[in-house]
Amino acid sequence: MATIKDIAERAKVSTATVSRVLNNDPSLSVSEDTRERIFAIAEEIGYKPERIKRLKKENVLSYKQIGLLLWISSDDEKEDPYFSSVRLSIEKHCEAMGVSIGKVFRGSNVDQITLQQMDGLIVVGSVDVDDIQKIYPNSNAVVLVNHLLDNLEYDSVKINFHKAIEEVLRHLFKLGHHKIGLISGCEYLYKLGPEKRGRTIPDLRQLHFERIMKEQGYYHPDYIYNGDWTTASGYEKMKELLSKPDRPTACFVSSDPMAIGAIRALHEAGVKVPEEMAIVGFDAIEVSAFVNPPLSTVKVFPELIGKTAVQLLVERLEGREPTMHVTIGTEMVVRESCGGKK
Repeated sequence: MATIKDIAERAKVSTATVSRVLNNDPSLSVSEDTRERIFAIAEEIGYKPERIKRLKKENVLSYKQIGLLLWISSDDEKEDPYFSSVRLSIEKHCEAMGVSIGKVFRGSNVDQITLQQMDGLIVVGSVDVDDIQKIYPNSNAVVLVNHLLDNLEYDSVKINFHKAIEEVLRHLFKLGHHKIGLISGCEYLYKLGPEKRGRTIPDLRQLHFERIMKEQGYYHPDYIYNGDWTTASGYEKMKELLSKPDRPTACFVSSDPMAIGAIRALHEAGVKVPEEMAIVGFDAIEVSAFVNPPLSTVKVFPELIGKTAVQLLVERLEGREPTMHVTIGTEMVVRESCGGKK
């Protein structure tokens, strides 16, 4: 039976060094050639091959540096905590899986030289894939998170917007609402260059909302409003909606921050929630449970989204070849702002 002593003798190092290398001791100062020689000898003489295989893989990953590209700024993260939750999850699971985030890039000012030194890249948001390809041509080591367009050449993680909106509208229909408004935001395909903001792209929540409402014969184009995803924008768009002589009895708002602003406008106008207008948001950020009335919303799972993105990238770094596209489900949280039980 092969032992650590056998490996040490063949590698011409101490048994203590062999043990620390095989246990992936990060405090050990030893050359990479020596590490590789120890792993190779251990495999050759059959020293716990499955364990050695796993440890070698961990050792290789520990030297990998990945880039995290976020279009959203630090200030925008404060406005919508969903994105900070995704980022924190990515950072947490990188550490858990033994890879390092070498650099966090934000916005369009990407240091291309530094980026190309990364072994892999996670991109959060709808960044133009043509621009990504130009500055980071290795599509086998890129994972797209929350990209609203389908890009089959890259691994991706996205939310199941179709089922989410279907569940919201089914609940509102059940409560007797047919005149349902929408307050959403404008989506853009962001550029990695001086243009920064590229062409507009459809918000999938709005697309599915309009499709279902049309199928049911309840669609009112005058009830559709687009803002800029901020709380202030939700407030202003609800004020515009309330100016309509024939206003809706319910409103789906595509993000919780916008929904909180919309509720403020309803309070100021003396419109009772949910008796005169039901409100449903999206994201289930923590504060949504503490507004008055508590906000019904769609719960997404940023922790799982971030974890899945890291898992996909690690699999790619370990050699997986086919692309994978993971869709994460949602859950409707019914609170007082829309009334009724699920």
